[in-house]
Amino acid sequence: MTMIFDVAVIGAGAAGMMAASVAGQRGRRVVLIDHAKKLGEKIRISGGGRCNFTNTGTTSQQFVSQNPNFCRSALAAYTPTDFIRLVESYGIRWHEKHKGQLFCDDSSESIIQLLRQECVKGNVTWRMPCAVQGVQKTEHGYELATEQGLIRCAQLVIATGGMALPQVGATDFALRLARQFGLKVIEPRPALVPLTFDGVFWQEFVALSGVSAEVELSVALAPKKKISFLEDLLWTHRGLSGPGILQISSYWNPGEKIHINLAPHLDLQTTFLAAKQGNKQQLGNYLTGLLPKRLVEPWLAATAALDPSLLQKRLADLPDSVLRQLAEALSQWSLVPTGTAGYKKAEVMKGGVDTRELNQKTMATRAHPTLYFIGESVDVTGWLGGYNFQWAWASGVACGRAV
Repeated sequence: MTMIFDVAVIGAGAAGMMAASVAGQRGRRVVLIDHAKKLGEKIRISGGGRCNFTNTGTTSQQFVSQNPNFCRSALAAYTPTDFIRLVESYGIRWHEKHKGQLFCDDSSESIIQLLRQECVKGNVTWRMPCAVQGVQKTEHGYELATEQGLIRCAQLVIATGGMALPQVGATDFALRLARQFGLKVIEPRPALVPLTFDGVFWQEFVALSGVSAEVELSVALAPKKKISFLEDLLWTHRGLSGPGILQISSYWNPGEKIHINLAPHLDLQTTFLAAKQGNKQQLGNYLTGLLPKRLVEPWLAATAALDPSLLQKRLADLPDSVLRQLAEALSQWSLVPTGTAGYKKAEVMKGGVDTRELNQKTMATRAHPTLYFIGESVDVTGWLGGYNFQWAWASGVACGRAV
């Protein structure tokens, strides 16, 4: 049996449910389609199961895109305050954890149920689990061949996200469909993802697995421009992870160096030379007062930044040149990752439908004004910390108001 709707939304994730609910509550006849058996899996596992649902400091500055101004309009039209108001209307308790990051007090499930109920208010029709096998443009809109029969709609919204976390159902559906309709796609790759290193090279650092420290990480964006993050770094068996690495991974390109300052709050050269005067403390003991205890000796041995035997010498007995060398090594550690841990470990996909193909206020494609792309499928990638959810809400609302 063929069913006819005003709007079909493919993808029942954060952006898709938001768009469907807003459109439905405006009186549009909406069908929401998803191939997954379980609703909102990416929402469910986010934020350690508590869903980092927004960030109060959201601006366009926290997003990576070839067209960085594109997201401004949608973000201004639907702000973190707007979503917080919706959350509180459902009695969901929340707290701020770090740098404007807001989490549910209880479980991510409460956000999933909020979105489900918003769709109920809009009389949204569900087709789930239901795979879409093909999409064709027709004289009056679109025709979708699905596992549950033919669906016709006047307007079509693609909210199937990116390829991050394929183990919970992520696919490249949005990118394939964009190309089918002749839209340009910015080459996708994993983002907010751990960085990996050649096994032989990294063997020397394996002893540091599990060590964590607050550092400053940076990569060059241009000859005289760089991006930096002050966040925690975690050593792993395969490479580097932790919030700082996830952040910098969105800007890192293969073959480039990442730069790490292991003591970002100190001018180490000045600190070392000032502390040297009459200091009978061994260098090793002194450094463990500044850096994680497990870090110092293995890191020095692995990097050959300094002969580890010097750790046993008194600070006062070390030449100034040695202390300067050590200060430089600790504050300007540079290395070249081999790659990333891939989509299975990535939190989001970078790249996607080129924003120059879209109307920034409605998310409609310029070539096909009744076809929309929202959320992670678009070349707008947020930093770690709730920004990608805010983009999902904002782009979903922009689309839901426009269809």
